[in-house]
Amino acid sequence: MLVIFTEEPSMKAFLETIIRRRYPEITLKIIAYHGKQDLEKNVARHMQNWRIPNSKFVVVHDQDNWDCVTLKNKLIAICCLAEPSVTVRIACHELESWYWGDLAAVSTAFGKPSITALSRKRKYRVADAIENPKSELKKHLPQYEQIAGAKAIAEHIDITRNTSHSFRVFFRKVSEYVGTADECQA
Repeated sequence: MLVIFTEEPSMKAFLETIIRRRYPEITLKIIAYHGKQDLEKNVARHMQNWRIPNSKFVVVHDQDNWDCVTLKNKLIAICCLAEPSVTVRIACHELESWYWGDLAAVSTAFGKPSITALSRKRKYRVADAIENPKSELKKHLPQYEQIAGAKAIAEHIDITRNTSHSFRVFFRKVSEYVGTADECQA
């Protein structure tokens, strides 16, 4: 069983949709918290109380304004008290960065072909370097709502096409856990 802990419901919606679509054979449980503090306060307890043997744990957290290494080390320290083999992955800067890595998926999800062309603009070329990816997305898609958007975009994301480095690192670990050869290269 793959157990993923997220800091927010939109990440849960995105991952449930894309992982179930890509790997329908796996048993998946995603637990969404209500923000960073809720995750940090409760994730170790949830792992400690987990009773399904051979489960693999992944924690996914937005980087936001944190230093990536510091944040990852902090989360590892919290989680390793309960589960020494936990994997922590950071979405740089936030979930919406992963969408910027596959604008063709965003374009298809919202029926807006012009979105794909944004990847040619210098400001949007490196998905993980976009400072405020959610705000930038809303500029071009005012109708974007986090949970509905997460599900819609996840239906079209291609893990091998996505250019977000943090997305690719996350899915490389999922592929490893699932035991597939379709791992994306980082």
